[in-house]
Amino acid sequence: MTAHQNGTISSEVSDFLLNCFVRSHTWELSFSLPLSLLFFLAMGANSVLLITIWLEASLHEPMYYLLSILSLLDIVLCLTVIPKVLVIFWFELKSISFYACFLQMYIMNCFLAMESCTFMVMAYDRYVAICHPLRYPSIITDQFVVKAAIFILARNVISTVPIPILSSRLHYCGRKVIENCICANMSVSRLSCNDVTINRLYQFAGGWTLLGSDLILIFLSYTLILRAVLRLKAEGAVAKALSTCGSHFILILFFSTILLVFVLTHVVKKKVSPDVPVLLNVLHHVIPAALNPIVYGVRTQEIKQGIQRLLKKGW
Repeated sequence: MTAHQNGTISSEVSDFLLNCFVRSHTWELSFSLPLSLLFFLAMGANSVLLITIWLEASLHEPMYYLLSILSLLDIVLCLTVIPKVLVIFWFELKSISFYACFLQMYIMNCFLAMESCTFMVMAYDRYVAICHPLRYPSIITDQFVVKAAIFILARNVISTVPIPILSSRLHYCGRKVIENCICANMSVSRLSCNDVTINRLYQFAGGWTLLGSDLILIFLSYTLILRAVLRLKAEGAVAKALSTCGSHFILILFFSTILLVFVLTHVVKKKVSPDVPVLLNVLHHVIPAALNPIVYGVRTQEIKQGIQRLLKKGW
């Protein structure tokens, strides 16, 4: 194998073409309306949540700072993926430059891992609040949120860097049509003439290590919460705790299930239309982002009151 084949960026490919739905081009226009509505809902709801937490002094507490982190991650993920997909659907502008493609790949992998990590920290926050309420103010402090934010950033920024680097160093032999709406690692590296075993292994091992460990710890937190809640004797306390934690857990389960279904459809791709994983991949970047501020935010009494106070001031 020549140095050129092994080496860095192939001069033959300066951009890629994103070919969204290979078998169902008619999907594109009909899918663009609900997708754009979900996008505006996600952007609007997360922006309202961030502004409310920022302006309302009563919400300057660790739990709401963690919610702010989640909203920021959702906004970045949405802006990285959805506008480009809508531009492809509406204007057939399928081209994406070589560097923009790998930047998108990095942001998607990094921020999805950060979101999973944030869910884990939030599950720990709820565990301390319900299982150790007297110790909560001394454990979950502003300093704890700063340390958690540094951990979320450092772990995921470093661990996801090899994904775009490994893919960008492949030789693409002039092939440039990506059968996806986004620059997913496996969709891009499939175009390469090189052996992509290392890419696949790193994506698979890294993904399952990061997201798998987060999911185990989240599940453990909610199991302990459930056990503590069922021991509560106060009337209405069980229902309130179950309502709050139940909605959180359903959302996390939804976040993980779409990911799991996406992975499984890739594994059994011969039996499934190639458009199904593409559709799931796009939806995974917008549905949790639209639901997170509603389930975590608006269902929280303090945030609901904060939004109402801001609206009154605005009027």
